[in-house]
Amino acid sequence: MSLRDRRKNELTRKKLRETQELSAKDLIMPIFVKEGILEKKEIKSMPGIYQFSLKQVVKQAEEIYSLGIPSIILFGIPAHKDKIGSVAYDKKGIVQEAIGAIKTAVPRLNVIADVCMCGYTTHGHCGIIKNSYVDNVQTVKMLSRIALSYACAGADTVAPSAMMDGQVRAIKEVLIRNNYPKVRILAYSVKYASSFYNPFRDAVESAPKFGDRKTYQMDYYNSDEAILEAKLDIQEGADMLMVKPALGYQDIIYRIKKELKFPLACYSVSGEYAMIKAASVKGYLDEKKVLLETMTGFKRAGADLIISYYAQDLARWLKQWGRFSKRTVPMI
Repeated sequence: MSLRDRRKNELTRKKLRETQELSAKDLIMPIFVKEGILEKKEIKSMPGIYQFSLKQVVKQAEEIYSLGIPSIILFGIPAHKDKIGSVAYDKKGIVQEAIGAIKTAVPRLNVIADVCMCGYTTHGHCGIIKNSYVDNVQTVKMLSRIALSYACAGADTVAPSAMMDGQVRAIKEVLIRNNYPKVRILAYSVKYASSFYNPFRDAVESAPKFGDRKTYQMDYYNSDEAILEAKLDIQEGADMLMVKPALGYQDIIYRIKKELKFPLACYSVSGEYAMIKAASVKGYLDEKKVLLETMTGFKRAGADLIISYYAQDLARWLKQWGRFSKRTVPMI
């Protein structure tokens, strides 16, 4: 068979595909839950994505699960912020309350709780500031406390995203010591300092009040460093790794999967969503076709799971296209 013969019609192309077709089971939907609101509020820089109230977030979770998406990842916007993000570990905090409500309503939905401080601090950085610098030791202690509070609330998975040295080990030890050995850790192992995060900062109201996050998030010029970060998180007890962002970092996804052969997620971030959405609204791109091509690229590179703000829409479209799967999927 010639190479052209391999592409002669859709049936032949599907039969000879090297990458498995995208499914709802490959997706994780991010959800923003905000304290003190009664109605959902659309995020201006992310049309179609909302901050939800506690009551509304449960309905959102139910709909997501009904579409065959097995997991969500929660981000909280509290009513009160301070220098050390103290409400982040409050057992009555917005994320803790949301975890409990969602697990009661949809017990089989895998609830992942993002573990960071940027949305809880008045300065907008991902940790505790000491002499204008994020202190690694004090921040790791706080992240461990936050992760434990999420485990106590019923989270299936915690996802430390602050890029502090030793954060996975510290959280693992705290979970085991407090009898939560089955709570998994999805590590933001390779999180680059990226300009693609700006719409997310609108969503969680967490833009840094001074400086930037380049002293703890990775330099996007580096690739070998990503392997070192991922290896360390495996050694420290991570159950799954993550690369963030995804669109400009498929080489990193590929390297980690090929070299480490470890469960791997990628995060198609807010800027990626905003670009496709804006171009499709203008009529410059076919939203559905471009999205399917982009997401397939992440799978082809080696991602086992894809976190995307398009997850809910994509699951609906896949269902319409006949790719909806009701197969039981294991939680990460």
